[in-house]
Amino acid sequence: MMRVKAKAAHQRCPQKQPKNRAGLVHLKHNYPWNVLVFPAASEVGLEIHRALRNCKEVILHGANQAGQNIAEFVFKRMHRLPPVYESDCLPRLQELITTNNIDAIFPAHDDVLLWLANRTDRLSAAVISSSAQTCSICRSKQATYKALRDVIRVPKLLNTQEQPVFPVFVKPDCGQGSYRARCINDNEAFKLACAREPDLIVMEHLPGREYTIDCFSTKDAVIFSAVRERQKTKTGIATLSRPIDMPIARTWAERISEKLDLQGAWFFQMKEDSNGKPCLLEVSPRIAGSMALSRAAGPNFPLLSLYGFAGHSINIEAFHSEMRMGRSLDVKFIYDRPIEALYIDFDDTLVVNGNVNTRMISLIFQCRNRNIPVCLLTHHPGNLEVELTRTRLAGLFDRIIHIPDPSEAKADFITEKNAVFVDDSFRERSEAAKLCGVRCFDAAGAECLLDERS
Repeated sequence: MMRVKAKAAHQRCPQKQPKNRAGLVHLKHNYPWNVLVFPAASEVGLEIHRALRNCKEVILHGANQAGQNIAEFVFKRMHRLPPVYESDCLPRLQELITTNNIDAIFPAHDDVLLWLANRTDRLSAAVISSSAQTCSICRSKQATYKALRDVIRVPKLLNTQEQPVFPVFVKPDCGQGSYRARCINDNEAFKLACAREPDLIVMEHLPGREYTIDCFSTKDAVIFSAVRERQKTKTGIATLSRPIDMPIARTWAERISEKLDLQGAWFFQMKEDSNGKPCLLEVSPRIAGSMALSRAAGPNFPLLSLYGFAGHSINIEAFHSEMRMGRSLDVKFIYDRPIEALYIDFDDTLVVNGNVNTRMISLIFQCRNRNIPVCLLTHHPGNLEVELTRTRLAGLFDRIIHIPDPSEAKADFITEKNAVFVDDSFRERSEAAKLCGVRCFDAAGAECLLDERS
């Protein structure tokens, strides 16, 4: 749970927003805010979308480079931008901000984060992150360790010209995820890596458990921190996480935030050495891709960051959770053909083994939100009214067609040309497709009709 206290909630904001002490553009005080997520197709961008898609305060926009990507399946308002490494990215972004009245930009990749932070003076939208100096330090592992070595434990860095004691761990100084990060166990592989990858840093090997600490800082203090253990990872992404108690993490969060002047949502990672003592891995002044686990316990990190940049006072109250979180590849659909009406079966489609199919309820309400009529079309053998009352589905439909005689075809009752028919019976679907020319699905296939873009 989060509490946001508004200051002068009805004040008018000037078109040109003032800057705070870190030189960052303030967000206008009153919502709704047009919020751009860039790049929208990253795992970070998708987490920001999950956090903000149902918030009354936000109108979501996504931006990504040309080409098909997952962002098209989750963002209603998608824009094209070149990569930040190309010279025309800035003018194109400035045009996008002006044309779409963008109020705030969420960086969703480490390179984009630093690129935007270095150009805040040329953007009329607020970049939701810490200062350019902070982002620059956090982008470099060596700079981060140098800045924090006097306040927390950082890894011991090794000189690439010296003979190390194996195993050692190498990774790019400005990398992200697990890209090119690995353990090296012999001298031949070590020399080859140093010769071919001059940007590598060499550090002590930390074989223990790994943690991410999700944090939120105001200008005065760290008001939230939560530790999640990264139980399983794949390509740098935590695929299985659980919350744990670790008192030292709060102390570290406060020292890091004060030293680096972090603002809003951020996170840091640490890993245990062979003796079980934690050591810093990295700090990042942005939303984390697996922040959803901490978000589920109370704080909506992207929304809180927006409120903070708009000058509202913020309190966070989170509950202790025993939940775990798993992540894997998801499935999204875009079905753009028009739907004139939805016909849906009751037994074994809408209600399966006595339980309501909640995904089909989502489809029904999506149709209702779009003023698409929904018809319950069923051969239910018993008292349908009693079953509708028992399952709390009474009053959900625009029409109910109850056909007690199972020999009568449901296709005879479908009248709209561009209707969709959802039924578990292959025979009923086949008849409806042939006789009515309508699109037919079973319950599993009908999930392609769910439009989760926002």
